Amino acid sequence: MFKNLPETSECLSVSQLNATVADVLSSTVGMVWVRGEISTLTRATSGHLYLSLKDESASVRAVMFRSRVSDCHPLPVVGDEVEIQAAVGLYEPRGEFQLNIQRLRRAGQGSLYEQFQRLKDRLQAEGLFDSAHKRPIARHPRAIGVITSLGAAALHDVLKTLRRRAVHVPVVIYPSLVQGSDAPRALRMALAQANARAEVDTLLLVRGGGSLEDLWAFNDEQLVRDIAASAIAVIAGVGHESDITLADFVADLRAPTPTAAAELSCTAKSTLVSEVLETAGRLVDQWQRRFERLCQQLDRLSYRLISPSQRVAQQAQRLALLSQRLGHALPDVLRLQTAVLGLKTALAKAMHHRLAKQQSPLDVLTGRLLALNPEVILSRGYAIVRAPDGSILHAASQACEGERLELTLSQGTLGVRVESSSCTLVRDPIKPSDKPG
Repeated sequence: MFKNLPETSECLSVSQLNATVADVLSSTVGMVWVRGEISTLTRATSGHLYLSLKDESASVRAVMFRSRVSDCHPLPVVGDEVEIQAAVGLYEPRGEFQLNIQRLRRAGQGSLYEQFQRLKDRLQAEGLFDSAHKRPIARHPRAIGVITSLGAAALHDVLKTLRRRAVHVPVVIYPSLVQGSDAPRALRMALAQANARAEVDTLLLVRGGGSLEDLWAFNDEQLVRDIAASAIAVIAGVGHESDITLADFVADLRAPTPTAAAELSCTAKSTLVSEVLETAGRLVDQWQRRFERLCQQLDRLSYRLISPSQRVAQQAQRLALLSQRLGHALPDVLRLQTAVLGLKTALAKAMHHRLAKQQSPLDVLTGRLLALNPEVILSRGYAIVRAPDGSILHAASQACEGERLELTLSQGTLGVRVESSSCTLVRDPIKPSDKPG
């Protein structure tokens, strides 16, 4: 065991001796479970716990570093009987024998704590503690329900707090056992009764502090599932701040104490009064500004508003003015009317003279036009000679012997046949079947 120590003729330094002893303790004793009562306990600003364990005849120093302290719920206090799992070692700078604590639990609670941890892990894996399932806490509940024992100090604390903060909110108590083997069933029945009656908006599940055994009813799996399924939001305020139960994890809100649960369950009356006064002040300001705008609008409208007598007087004045203007305008109208009649007569004479002046050239042109009218020429015994293709003939040489021609007279049409170039004609009325194509 001490084979690495130097010969007796050699002298060890204190540091060498302490380091050697530390190695021996670590390699020979290692990790052990130790049971004892906490006689001293200090939590340093670093977060580490320094404590002493004792029994009837001895004591030992121990340290629990911050990384391990964060996993310890609840924290121990002086006088607690605890079981620790620790590495046996030596604090070399001082040569003091100490235990380096890895795990700490209350004596006799090892199996309970392990059972608690296993159930917590299983329910957490199911998602029972997820924040997505949390119900909102009513800010202005119509009533608050309290599930606890009628004789519990927690009930007194809750009622006192609610009377101080929100005396206007009714409180309904659902009595239940909070400790012992029958407590889980009683708590579940109280929770079911509250949901069935549906007379409150928030439920407080509370009791004072105690050991893990004392609070074990709030770790009941069926109770935890009933809390998760509750239609009413639940605030858990079980034990002291360091006490943790499964009801805390599944509740919609966890409070460190019953008093804190009451404070979180509703808005304080003083806060509501302040909000009402603030809202009333804003409403008064808004209505004042609206009243001022309406007053200005009324003033503008009053400038435009006149009485019926004033309106009649104004209309009478306007009528008199129009009558006066009409009286002045009447002679002008007569004068203009006379002028219009004179202009009308002059226009008629001018038009007659103009028409008479234009009539003579028109008559001449009309005579010329009549003289050139083919119908007038035909009426004097002339005829129009057309070839079979409808073209007008101007000379005898344009017709062939035997060819049928058409003569247009002033009254009717004749069909003729050319007998000779001397233009000897033989009368031969045209039959319907002989008309040119």
